[in-house]
Amino acid sequence: MNTYQLTIGDQKRDLPIIPISKDTAIASFVLLGDDALSYAAAKLLLAKLPRQFDYLVTVESKGISLAHDLALLSNHPRSVVIRKSVKSYMKDPLATTVNSITTDHEQTLVLDGNDAARLANKRIVLVDDVVSTGGSLRAAEHLLRKTNCRIVGKLAILAEGAAARRTDIQFIKPLPLFNLDGAIKPVE
Repeated sequence: MNTYQLTIGDQKRDLPIIPISKDTAIASFVLLGDDALSYAAAKLLLAKLPRQFDYLVTVESKGISLAHDLALLSNHPRSVVIRKSVKSYMKDPLATTVNSITTDHEQTLVLDGNDAARLANKRIVLVDDVVSTGGSLRAAEHLLRKTNCRIVGKLAILAEGAAARRTDIQFIKPLPLFNLDGAIKPVE
């Protein structure tokens, strides 16, 4: 199996290269359960946080541990998670849809109405593990605009493919896309 070696701080991982379409493969980066890597990334992203913000917000699920670590390290001990389905405990949830590069179907993103009320007129930093097409971030921004909050920053561990050219997101490292043979694809 082809792999891509990734180093974040003092953490090294060999990521398996997995096909996701007829001509493209990705280095599969799974943050869930990798607490040491999440913490190392949060320590590096801490310096990229805006000076003034009220809440960290992430989209379920792989960014949750990162948002948790960043919240504790930055002394902002409350973060908000945008969920991928409506839960029975939610009050007046806000919802939108998104298509992701790593999912073969449309997903729903949901913000609990109670969280929406807390975020109203606040300064928000969006946090994610990997930004690729930016679809999840756009959908999250769409939901957050309904709360009248102000997005003051966007952070990710990795920017995949052409996302590494974006200037609106702070990230630690670029992550290439691959051909099916494991060779790095040129950025289009």
